[in-house]
Amino acid sequence: MGKESLPMGNIKLSVRKNINRGYQKLVIWQDSIEYYRQVCLIVPQLRTHSYRIADNMVSCVDSIHRNIAEGYCRRSINEYLNFLNIALGSLGESVSSLSAYETAGQLSEECFEILDCLAYKIENGLIKLIAKLQEKKQTRTWQDTMSVREPYDMNVSEDYGN
Repeated sequence: MGKESLPMGNIKLSVRKNINRGYQKLVIWQDSIEYYRQVCLIVPQLRTHSYRIADNMVSCVDSIHRNIAEGYCRRSINEYLNFLNIALGSLGESVSSLSAYETAGQLSEECFEILDCLAYKIENGLIKLIAKLQEKKQTRTWQDTMSVREPYDMNVSEDYGN
């Protein structure tokens, strides 16, 4: 789609706060988006070797931020933990792929280091978040309600409960 603009019709651009989008404030989600962006930059380098390899790499990296968001939006701690573990698995798949590509000479050492450092940061963030949520589950301090941290259009201001 690139940088073309979409017809907006009657949509008000200023109304973009949503109580279900709290995942966007998570550093691991933001880092996962950056990881995806960085991987997309190396895709042409991978495609010289194989379109299948490049497409698989993009798919597993894309899965990370998607699973973080989906788990968050489910609002159930069990589902949230499940989706975070899936994101962690996709991250592991991507790191394994990067290691193989670098070993096979399909990816430069410099590109590998940049991506591996970012993946390491995401991995540690996911592990810490999973541990924190498991603790909340055990202590029964998790709230499966939709609430917000910032003022919303109806002046509601509460903790997310997670």
